[in-house]
Amino acid sequence: MTMPHPEGGPRQLPLDLGHQTSHAEDDFLVGAGNALAHARILAWPHWPDGVTLLIGAAASGKSHLARIFIERSQALSVTPTTIAEIASGSGRQALLIEDVDRQDYDEHHLFHLLNQAMRGDRTMLLTAREEVARWPLRTDDVRSRVRRAPVFRLEVSDDIELSQMFVKLFGDRQVKVDPKVVGYIVPRMERSAEEAAILVDLMDRLALAKGSAITRAIASEALAMRQQAHGLHRQQDWDGETDE
Repeated sequence: MTMPHPEGGPRQLPLDLGHQTSHAEDDFLVGAGNALAHARILAWPHWPDGVTLLIGAAASGKSHLARIFIERSQALSVTPTTIAEIASGSGRQALLIEDVDRQDYDEHHLFHLLNQAMRGDRTMLLTAREEVARWPLRTDDVRSRVRRAPVFRLEVSDDIELSQMFVKLFGDRQVKVDPKVVGYIVPRMERSAEEAAILVDLMDRLALAKGSAITRAIASEALAMRQQAHGLHRQQDWDGETDE
């Protein structure tokens, strides 16, 4: 795989050998930005509402909480290809429906499952990146029911949470990093969980390519590459604008 280098020529990076992300309950990092969402999942089955909605950016921890929910509730994970069969049944098993705003779920069957949960027949956890108003829903009845669900957001609230996230992401890859490297990169990066995950992956690949540990120099190089990528995206946005 070839990736651009901030100084010009391509940089050959090693193939992704894969790593196992830990979704164990004890490994979830609880902070001010996700404490309410975490508490909600741990409160199952004593939810006052049948439906719970988690909203957060990519890599914010939604999938981790979803796995904890499945472990606790033995929930059935619904997909666009299985929703019709599940909705046609009479089961009362808890359900997990991930990425509702990005997957093409049949709205007739989604409406049926929402009604089941709101009647108290079963519990349901929904996850999404965007606020409900931005979902590409075509059915007003589905939108109105989703809006009735309590929303729990996952956000990075401060530098401490972001630093802990770096430690967790590197730990999932079994990579030890000097805390000074984390302390260097956190105040200089775009402040989001998604950006943290991208930077961890990039630094890991750069270190493998150099055959070295992850150093401040590698962190600086990764930041420069991300800044270059952001600049390119902004330029593409500007190039697409037209005067009216």
